[in-house]
Amino acid sequence: MDSHLELEDGSHVAVMGGGPVGSFFSYFLLQVARRTGLTLHIDIYQPRGFFAVGPKGCNMCGGIISESLVQNLAAEGINLPTPVVQRGIDSYFLHMEVGSVRIETPLQEMRIAAVHRGADPRGAKGNTDCRGFDGYLLELAVAQGAQRVGKRVDGVTWEDGRPQLKTQDGHEKTYDLLAVATNVNTPALKLFEGQVRAFKPPQSTKTYICELYMGRETIQRSLGTSMHVFLINIPRLEFAALIPKGDNVTMCLLGKDIDKGLVQSFFHAPEVTQCLPADWQVPEDFCHCSPKLNIRAALHPFADRVVFNGDCGVTRLYKDGIGAAYRTAKAAAITAVFEGIAAEDFRQHFWPACQYLATDNQVRRIVFAATRQIQERRFLRRGVWRMVAAEQQKAGGLRRMSMVLWDTFTGSAPYRSVFLRTLHAAFWGRLLWETLAGCCSSGLPRREGKRS
Repeated sequence: MDSHLELEDGSHVAVMGGGPVGSFFSYFLLQVARRTGLTLHIDIYQPRGFFAVGPKGCNMCGGIISESLVQNLAAEGINLPTPVVQRGIDSYFLHMEVGSVRIETPLQEMRIAAVHRGADPRGAKGNTDCRGFDGYLLELAVAQGAQRVGKRVDGVTWEDGRPQLKTQDGHEKTYDLLAVATNVNTPALKLFEGQVRAFKPPQSTKTYICELYMGRETIQRSLGTSMHVFLINIPRLEFAALIPKGDNVTMCLLGKDIDKGLVQSFFHAPEVTQCLPADWQVPEDFCHCSPKLNIRAALHPFADRVVFNGDCGVTRLYKDGIGAAYRTAKAAAITAVFEGIAAEDFRQHFWPACQYLATDNQVRRIVFAATRQIQERRFLRRGVWRMVAAEQQKAGGLRRMSMVLWDTFTGSAPYRSVFLRTLHAAFWGRLLWETLAGCCSSGLPRREGKRS
């Protein structure tokens, strides 16, 4: 293992994958290199375009850009254009069989962006204004000086200690640094089995995502500018959400062994049907997928001249994967320019950012376990509902449960911060009071001031 490896003027860098993490890495690497007077040549290997309608252009993701990421991108000079943002989300609706309650954004601003990862979903009806988020980021990287190579990598070897990529047409090229930015749904990670010592791919599970066409006006009337989250007691279902966008609504389900029966159970749940138009029926055919999701970090996602980023390395569990891609990609780029490209450089300066996410994910598992307890116990659901409803009726004051749920749903804050807030005595005191009161009454808590 060489501890004195650096990028030099004119070095060649390969990026496998042109999704958010690959585009972010290329964008920041070129920006930082330029500020230091370093000229780099970056090839982004991305065989599939993000501009085709339907599965060919989709990167299989719910498509929520958290408020914290919107702020970070703006600070970087990256302002999402109107065609990319399908709808601004200004609130969340929490639905349970005991009742529904709207949770407003803390700062009363539309700062959460709902986007399509590719162009329009399959079955789209002429929305020519739509632009995919992934395609937009890839264009930014190319504008900085990166080159997109529309070929699939089907071989990785080493030449004098440098990674060499072989494409499907037999072309070979050797690089000074390889950034792997593929997701866990591609077989590309198998190319590194036995090639990168100690690296083990992340563990994954399947989720379910579909796009339901309803039309812009219908969506505005039925779902508005709120993301609708469901805590309902359906076996094997851990989390479900309806995300209004342009002409489509994205449905995301997380759980264990999600199959057609579970999907149908969700569609027909009263809490779901009451959110949808009365005359709307589930279409016989719609755009859907069951992508894999990274649920446990890869082991040793770096080596001399190689770094694994995003889904194929470490990401946030269930939420804000694009935000995690932004943070880890920037850390890898800064490390490569200022510290070096040896395994030890990545271990000291890139790995801490990954460890932070991995540790935070462990806290997320505790939060999800607590959420599951609420889903399975009606009296707890009623207590949560009453507590949130009372907080939303207040013109001021601390909204402890509302903020915990908001940051849990959006991924805008670290899970450890969310968890620590639940340990406050006032949080549990209020929840206990509303739970006991809910056992004695079926109504809402007494109104305490004007609605904010």
